[in-house]
Amino acid sequence: MIIEPAIDLKDGKVVRLLKGDFDTVHKVAEDPIVTATAFAAAGAKYIHMVDLDGAKSGQRSNAAIVQRVADQTGLKIELGGGIRSMSDLEAVFAMGVDRAVIGSAAVTDPDFVRAAVEAYGDRIAVGVDAKDGKVKTAGWIEDSGLDYLAFAQSMEALGVRTLIFTDIDTDGALSGPSYARLEALQRAVSCRIIASGGVSNNADIERLAEMGLYGAIIGKAYYAGTIDLAQAVRTGGEQEC
Repeated sequence: MIIEPAIDLKDGKVVRLLKGDFDTVHKVAEDPIVTATAFAAAGAKYIHMVDLDGAKSGQRSNAAIVQRVADQTGLKIELGGGIRSMSDLEAVFAMGVDRAVIGSAAVTDPDFVRAAVEAYGDRIAVGVDAKDGKVKTAGWIEDSGLDYLAFAQSMEALGVRTLIFTDIDTDGALSGPSYARLEALQRAVSCRIIASGGVSNNADIERLAEMGLYGAIIGKAYYAGTIDLAQAVRTGGEQEC
């Protein structure tokens, strides 16, 4: 299982939110490059980055930082936030991003997802962000009304092979992942599933690995010091997935 420590970027700073609420934003680290280098030193091979400014505006205002992480750390970057068109994909891949995450646009423009998968294959992932089992969009503000399992199945039908599932109620809460919903998702699709939200300690990583998930994202637990990242990587095993 790949372990993906996370950096969320806003105004060039490393920040965290609670349950996706922009009113809770707070800085958790001084320098994104130093932070990413520490991830690599702990054995991580991947990093999950979210451009929060891009998610709201569609502008790549943190592009230079993402480029520097790609150039200086050797980590494989998975990037989400405001990716809404083929030109957006071209731009983020030119920055050195390994995998792009399509979020809200997957709900509003499935034809874009189809075209993206046809062009880039496994370099495309779709974010399934849900609250009470319903998919949320636009920075988790708007309710699409779509059931998360039905949405995931529709993405699989378009050729998507990697899904990142976030239960919004667990995100940044250090309350443990939404195991039941992850298990339901595993039964509903054959896609590779990355768990996001709620990871609070190394026991959570052990349980997710036992479930056979493709990956797990570690966010607040790293910055709060409640998880040993190096141990999490060892638990995950082979990282060149």
